[in-house]
Amino acid sequence: MIVDCNPEFGIELVLSVPYAYWLHTQGKLDKVITSKGMKPFYYFCDNVEEKYNYRTIDNSEAGLDSLPNSWIYGNKKNAELYKDEWEHWKSFRNVERGCGILNYKEWKMPDYKNQYKNDKFKFDKPFVVVANRYNWEHGKPPVGYFDIKCLYEMFNYLTESGYIVIYKRPNNTEFPIDQNEMNTIHNGETLKADVEGIGTITDFDLTKHYDDVWLFDDVLKKHSTYTYNELQLNLFANAKGFIGISGGSSLLLNLFQMPTITYLYNSSDLRDKFWEDENENKNVKNYYYMMNPNTIPFVDRDCEEMKKHNNKQFLNKIKETF
Repeated sequence: MIVDCNPEFGIELVLSVPYAYWLHTQGKLDKVITSKGMKPFYYFCDNVEEKYNYRTIDNSEAGLDSLPNSWIYGNKKNAELYKDEWEHWKSFRNVERGCGILNYKEWKMPDYKNQYKNDKFKFDKPFVVVANRYNWEHGKPPVGYFDIKCLYEMFNYLTESGYIVIYKRPNNTEFPIDQNEMNTIHNGETLKADVEGIGTITDFDLTKHYDDVWLFDDVLKKHSTYTYNELQLNLFANAKGFIGISGGSSLLLNLFQMPTITYLYNSSDLRDKFWEDENENKNVKNYYYMMNPNTIPFVDRDCEEMKKHNNKQFLNKIKETF
């Protein structure tokens, strides 16, 4: 079998990679055709062609129709597949447009943590990865992101608690991009704020004010023999935990099955019964939990608290976790 697709990054991690790995475990995987830079995610395949210089948000154009799961939110009947093993399956069946439950019969996530753990990226303190984003989404300016104030509060708490912070926010020049990321580059978006006594600074500038906050790009410069994705996998495999914004970058963080706080704000990740039913029974079959039982959802619907720069509850969640 050949797995050939170039969807959004997060969708590839959830739908394409686990199918390819399942095929590999069955001795049925012949080749993977993917986007530039993705080979490290298919470490289990000897025949990987990095063909695509771009990604697309059009699922059919991306080749997802050839996969067992062609849509990341699943089929509304999928919960019934697990009626013999899941006590609460009836609560999650027939949810309109799906609630993140996939058909896992031909789905197996690779063990990235054990594959990539190493002694090279061990430091004198444990480290936490903070992954941010600042992108246009479907023609609209950036909404869901950690602003300068939020980053300042996170960095202060984590470093004062004895952690090193690895901060990552792509410039969208490091890998093949989709239409949303193209719009971000075209509009020249930059994450910045006016700080009293300092002036205008970006999030990258902020990291320079801390000894124990390291910009991922700087780590990459020091270890230039690694590709962008090779460094992510080797570095993150040793992390104590993760904090991220919903989307492809947070799905990457969940590959390592460590405590991972995911800031959720858009309606897609907060659709009916995506996380729990009306009786607070956890939807253990949504793809987040299937990737990482230690995922920790933090909900701020439509970024209501984020827009008010109110980070108190979010910081409390960080303090509970780290």
